[in-house]
Amino acid sequence: MSATAIKYYLLFLLLIGANLSQAQNLISSGSIGSFKVAKSFSISPAGYILVTDTSTNELIKIDTLGNVIKVIGGYGWQQSTFDDPTDVFATTLNVYVSDKNNNRIQFFDKDLNFLSQLAAENITDSRYVFNYPTCSAVSNQGDLFVLDSDNNRILKFNIRGEYQVTIGSFDAGSFSLSNPMNFAITRDAKLLVVDPPNIIEFDQFGNGIKKIKFPFVPININSTTQSITVNSKSQIAIFSNSDFEQGNFDPVIFNPKLDQEIMDTFLFGSKLYILTKSSILIYNYVKSK
Repeated sequence: MSATAIKYYLLFLLLIGANLSQAQNLISSGSIGSFKVAKSFSISPAGYILVTDTSTNELIKIDTLGNVIKVIGGYGWQQSTFDDPTDVFATTLNVYVSDKNNNRIQFFDKDLNFLSQLAAENITDSRYVFNYPTCSAVSNQGDLFVLDSDNNRILKFNIRGEYQVTIGSFDAGSFSLSNPMNFAITRDAKLLVVDPPNIIEFDQFGNGIKKIKFPFVPININSTTQSITVNSKSQIAIFSNSDFEQGNFDPVIFNPKLDQEIMDTFLFGSKLYILTKSSILIYNYVKSK
């Protein structure tokens, strides 16, 4: 056998091994939900799933069996209505929706009762006004981070809605954001910002730490206390928060070969939830030893 033939044979064995590893780690267990054009989702620590649908301008709350618990929204600019709800973030007690075309973040309690909002029109200093917010998240300290897509930056506000710091703006040097799409806050209060083709890590004060190159072009990211998931339109990367904190970045990559593009992913317990435009696909996930 020639050297070239041996090389391709070994490559074939590696690909077979990778496919077997994926089959052992990711096992389909059905789907839940029925949406028009789902855009994002979040799973609260209590296990409730919150989904934004940009076609109906609705926020839908379901359980892990797919039972619809509550639906709010519809097109509008009053409280509890939306104009392109592009992102949702859920904590134990509250839910935060990035209401993109209304230039605001709406706050709800866990039962989706309206609480308050942070609206661009109410920010008095024009330097810190955000436009078309596409993502938001709250840290364990109660600080609200907002992705200002119109200005390619993230703004940090305290619990009273007062401006604190700007992250990744044009003056951040090599850590300036060029096309930020999404971000997540890790359990040690770092920000991981999806800025294709990279993910850029910042501390909570806006200092750039490092750029992470991915084997695919990322579009979305989610973080829990245990794990971090990153996805493109067709691939998923999973790595543990503890490994990431120790500097061991070695994600498990999956290519589930779906007939729809992947919108968002979330690892909750031992199940991987994959959001498509029309439903949520569920897989049992077992990490290889």
